Amino acid sequence: MRARTPPCAVLRGRRSFPRRAVTSPVADARGAGPPNATASHSRPRRRYQLEDESAHLDEMPLMMSEEGFENDESDYHKLPRARIMRRKRGLEWFVCGGWKFLCTSCCDWLINICQRKRELKARTVWLGYPEKCEEKHPRNSIKNQKYNVFTFIPGGFVLAVTIMREATDEFRRFQRDKEVNSQLYSKLTVRGKMQVKSSDIQVGDLIIVEKNQRIPSDMVFLRTSEKAGSCFIRTDQLDGETDWKLRVAVSCTQRLPALGDLFSINAYVYAQKPQLDIHSFEGTFTREDSDPPIHESLSIENTLWASTVVASGTVIGVVIYTGKETRSVMNTSNPKNKVGLLDLELNQLTKALFLALVALSVVMVTLQGFSGPWYRSLFRFLLLFSYIIPISLRVNLDMGKAAYGWMIMKDENIPGTVVRTSTIPEELGRLVYLLTDKTGTLTRNEMVFKRLHLGTVSYGTDTMDEIQNHLVNSYSQTQSQASGNNASSAPPRKAQSSAPKVRKSVSSRVHEAVKAVALCHNVTPVYEARGAAGETEFAEADQDFSDDNRTYQASSPDEVALVQWTESVGLTLVNRDLTSMQLRTPGGQILTYCILQTFPFTSESKRMGVIVRDESTAEITFYMKGADVAMSTVVQYNDWLEEECGNMAREGLRTLVVAKRALTEEQYQDFENRYNQAKLSIHDRTLKVAAVVESLEREMELLCLTGVEDQLQADVRPTLEMLRNAGIKIWMLTGDKLETATCIAKSSHLVSRTQDTHVFRPVTSRGEAHLELNAFRRKHDCALVISGDSLEVCLKYYEHEFVELACQCPAVVCCRCAPTQKAHIVKLLQQHTGRRTCAIGDGGNDVSMIQAADCGIGIEGKEGRQASLAADFSVPQFKHIGRLLMVHGRSSYKRSAALSQFVMHRGLIISTMQAVFSSVFYFASVPLYQGFLMVGYATVYTMFPVFSLVLDQDVKPEMAMLYPELYKDLTKGRSLSCKTFLVWVLISIYQGGVLMSGALVLFESEFVHVVAISFTALVLTELLMVALTVRTWHWLMAVAELLSLGCYVASLAFLNKYFDVAFITTVTFVWKVSAVTAVSCLPLYVLKSLKRKLSPPSYSKLSS
Repeated sequence: MRARTPPCAVLRGRRSFPRRAVTSPVADARGAGPPNATASHSRPRRRYQLEDESAHLDEMPLMMSEEGFENDESDYHKLPRARIMRRKRGLEWFVCGGWKFLCTSCCDWLINICQRKRELKARTVWLGYPEKCEEKHPRNSIKNQKYNVFTFIPGGFVLAVTIMREATDEFRRFQRDKEVNSQLYSKLTVRGKMQVKSSDIQVGDLIIVEKNQRIPSDMVFLRTSEKAGSCFIRTDQLDGETDWKLRVAVSCTQRLPALGDLFSINAYVYAQKPQLDIHSFEGTFTREDSDPPIHESLSIENTLWASTVVASGTVIGVVIYTGKETRSVMNTSNPKNKVGLLDLELNQLTKALFLALVALSVVMVTLQGFSGPWYRSLFRFLLLFSYIIPISLRVNLDMGKAAYGWMIMKDENIPGTVVRTSTIPEELGRLVYLLTDKTGTLTRNEMVFKRLHLGTVSYGTDTMDEIQNHLVNSYSQTQSQASGNNASSAPPRKAQSSAPKVRKSVSSRVHEAVKAVALCHNVTPVYEARGAAGETEFAEADQDFSDDNRTYQASSPDEVALVQWTESVGLTLVNRDLTSMQLRTPGGQILTYCILQTFPFTSESKRMGVIVRDESTAEITFYMKGADVAMSTVVQYNDWLEEECGNMAREGLRTLVVAKRALTEEQYQDFENRYNQAKLSIHDRTLKVAAVVESLEREMELLCLTGVEDQLQADVRPTLEMLRNAGIKIWMLTGDKLETATCIAKSSHLVSRTQDTHVFRPVTSRGEAHLELNAFRRKHDCALVISGDSLEVCLKYYEHEFVELACQCPAVVCCRCAPTQKAHIVKLLQQHTGRRTCAIGDGGNDVSMIQAADCGIGIEGKEGRQASLAADFSVPQFKHIGRLLMVHGRSSYKRSAALSQFVMHRGLIISTMQAVFSSVFYFASVPLYQGFLMVGYATVYTMFPVFSLVLDQDVKPEMAMLYPELYKDLTKGRSLSCKTFLVWVLISIYQGGVLMSGALVLFESEFVHVVAISFTALVLTELLMVALTVRTWHWLMAVAELLSLGCYVASLAFLNKYFDVAFITTVTFVWKVSAVTAVSCLPLYVLKSLKRKLSPPSYSKLSS
């Protein structure tokens, strides 16, 4: 036998080994064949060896407990196992398992053939000629239905409530889809305009979309009615952002004199294959009938994605993607059907009851002695005892869930709350981990400019008037110099190139900084149209430029905050189109700048830039702003940027670094040529464009550092304090920088003042992660702050160890998190802890996290309604979560637990009576109750009182909010557990035995008296048990009890088929029923009272 590597050695230096075949030790021991034959067929054997890179990690084991991790291999991933196989050939191989291998391979091949997906390819789209498309494209229809017709065929009467609810929801989805697919659009053809349904639009069609109309498919933007050649679109239903986006028409088609000229040219669009990324697009527009042929590069600003809405003008586009290939559909993941933990627990208990049913039936047949056709008796007993299976439980629970949802939406203390998933309200009462976004969730996403830092001087909110004075002085001097100087524009440009060497005054530095902030952005001022809609849009000369009529539109609220600040200090953005920008100085002078190039912000570059030419001086300047991590490498050397960024971040401000670089005409022309050439390339266009832009981003002059504050939501601090006291661990997952996230965590009291904070150092390798995890393990009761990059490294090598350590922290802050990372963290917590998770967010980037969590909550905020619509519950503000969980979540779980156990008790007690009855009468498979008695018992006689338990409450809502510690008990699942289930089983056996035995002892001569006494006592027992279970009476509970009792008493007059009417009107009947009922209920009442005195529940003191 070959010696094996010790497990601990492998664990310490765990790596991913290459897959290889090794000779089986068993085959070696058996000695398959003579030595010479073995040698002739042997191959070189290799043992597993640890790679040299990880050898140094052997000396520093990652200890997860006092005993050491080597003793518990279950804490680690299963090691890759070597493939152990004997070398068999020919018939021996086929007989010893080869046939299985062949069958499996054939089946896999057939499945792959049947399930093969169509390969997505790039395409060439001819304008206005869809029939020229070489391949078939999907229909441009939307299908959001989850089921088909055959889904609803199976099912029985008892499950009708659940089926009807799902069918109703599905029909509503079908109606919504039909409404969207039937929307009419104008299609441009050679013969003119024609109306076409959204579902009939094809790739290559020219579609006209009016203002405020939904874009039906992914299109390339060809023309617009706007004179500027651009339009705004609203993308809140695509990316969750409420700010308008600017889109630019293809210049070649925009310049055509009339719409019909689109068919007079011979042009096509090359579009990349359909992709998920909604923020990028690569394509080219080619016109072949011109000399030379015109080639124009297409990017994201030339696209109109489906599900967005045109916000200005009328647009014409050529369809490039339809149906399932559109960006919006490809980014719509099929959300999992969420099943509550209570439902899973009840499923397990139902399985146990089914086993009890089978066991009881087998015991009865066994006691019969298997006489006669015993299998027939077995099936009879299975039917007689079938009440053990609580089939009506599903109906009661579904009705209860609907009632909880109605109560949540009608709660006046949390107005605007919407229940979108009615199947999991109990999950709100079982949460252990709450994962929350920061911006827009804990904060308002309302940006306010707070700080401007120039290196030597800093301006805050109380010194903004000084900036205003500096601007007034600077522009008045500039204006006087301009009026007295008649020189050409060459000398100023020469002076500009040497300006960095001269020490500038504070006024000129303030002037440069404010001008840079006012020019470097993607903000567009929008003026409300006055009068006829079509006329004012084009009459730009007569447009009202008053401050009251102006609003700003941008892709980020940070941008708007910066432009609003420049307006407040005197430099106002009054107009912007694709090629120019106009600023108004404090003196009322209008400055015009020509926009030469714009470089939008991306998550990869973390910066944006603009190249402008001053119309008055012809100076060309490249302005850029971005995150400090991106800008620190491109600005000239300085000794204050890093320190001041840290200071602002500690104040909770979002920082942006602003810089500039002066360009000569020759430098710009050289850049423009290289940039246009890079934009036309089809392969690796993004990399080539980025490389050209980076050639400009060198030795830039640092102008200023800005700080913008995102204010906290109302009552965030007390809400987080309440959740923490309730035993809920809160993780904040944000895309913001580490310092800002840490500051918000402290200011919002996510991390309490008494707790330490451990900032996880950036790690890039396994060894660094190993050392940092060891350092973190020595800390106790401290919050963890970690970046997304370091998190990826830790999860790659030490997933289990990291999650175990992080779960011990009172709070965790993950910054620089991507949307997919957020969802991954949720799934990790579910897998490693088995506890219930809740995710809450307000933007489109939070949807994946919300859908992955056991319970998703969306906030309707500044970033749109995408998260709110995708969530299970929607709230207007973060503070409403406290009441949603502490009151509604807690009561929903406790009520459903009581309701479900009572429904099971109702079936068990009657099955016990049947068992006693059959045992007394020689194990005969004869039913005790027949016909309407069985139907009435499960419906009109007991249904209303049992269902009224959904109104029960142990403490008042105010008490539940005041003492969130009550919530902590629910996470242990004590309201519905094996212990409580067994208690109810014992109660059912006791009461069923007493009721049946008492009726058999007290009946006189006729069997019908047994039925009358036992059934009446059974109904009374059920009503009394509900009364004993109730903790706080509601008037509807009393009505339900009296109504059920009245229905039973009234129905006695019509049940002469089952009862002796003369007997049930006697005093004898009354006292016998009373005696049997008292024996079944009184001892339980005494035991319950004793337990309350000796071991009172946690809420008893509060309720008293």
